[in-house]
Amino acid sequence: MVREEIAVSTRTLQWKCVESRADSKRLYYGRFMLSPLMKGQADTIGIAMRRALLGEIEGTCITRAKLDKVPHEYSTIVGIEESIHEIFMNLKEIVLRSNLYGTRNASICVRGPRYVTAQDIISPPSVEIVDTTQHIASLTEPIDLCIELQIQRDRGYRMKTPNKYQDGSYPIDAVSMPVRNANHSIHSYGNEKQEILFLEIWTNGSLTPKEALHEASRNLIDLFIPFLHSEEEGIHLEDNPNRFHFHIPFFTFHDGLANTNIRKNKKGIALKCIFIDQSELPPRTYNCLKRSNINTLLDLLILSNSQEDFMKIEHFRIEDVKQILDILQKHFTIDS
Repeated sequence: MVREEIAVSTRTLQWKCVESRADSKRLYYGRFMLSPLMKGQADTIGIAMRRALLGEIEGTCITRAKLDKVPHEYSTIVGIEESIHEIFMNLKEIVLRSNLYGTRNASICVRGPRYVTAQDIISPPSVEIVDTTQHIASLTEPIDLCIELQIQRDRGYRMKTPNKYQDGSYPIDAVSMPVRNANHSIHSYGNEKQEILFLEIWTNGSLTPKEALHEASRNLIDLFIPFLHSEEEGIHLEDNPNRFHFHIPFFTFHDGLANTNIRKNKKGIALKCIFIDQSELPPRTYNCLKRSNINTLLDLLILSNSQEDFMKIEHFRIEDVKQILDILQKHFTIDS
């Protein structure tokens, strides 16, 4: 962290981008300034933003690969320079961009001799490859290389399990972090009573630094919103100071929405094919559902059969439940 004297006039709190560049297709850089801040505030914001940038932003990556007749991931194939493990490592580095949730399938099917790059990946329209020149393998002989891929959107870093799946596919370390690095520095002025915060952000190209800054800010706001509504929800401490009790007002679910025969919306589209990001949900409610692995409207419908199941969702409020039920009742028909 760097502290130095800068002469700046006092003004309303504001931020701006002071530097932005694209070093390559897979490396973007941005530098942002926020000022004026009171002494100590820059550290508070800088530390929180760095954690949110590195850990709270979701990204899309390849999480599984399958090749036929491969006994283990350290095998070699005649006619391919790289081992299977090296091919998986190259797949791990491919940067994808997608706003849709759930699992997507993709594939590679080429014939050598040739270089195999990310451009050879056959992906669904909802998934975009940021750098199509990313190297995957080198075929030196006229052989076929066919790989089935699984693409998933998540956040953070998940290490692969050591064993392959039952279908013969192998897991790949999931690096779902669009932000590769983040740093903050503080510059003091006015006899060190005021501060300027500088944020530096490096991304992998799936998001610009500015987009990453906006998303991290929204995620931080969503995390703190429950504290603003603590009195509304009747949170209080009893004999055990480490335990919170929530008093939730009585609410009766609509009988029609509890009907398990609902499987399609008014247009006849299967609910399992409609994701919750296509609904008009507030960001806070949407994030709560995603953290509980509620991805489709069919998941919502099944959950709506029980008020208790809804209230088990972390940071969920009774107002959120009512809003979700209104959306279901508005957009979906009930089969008799």
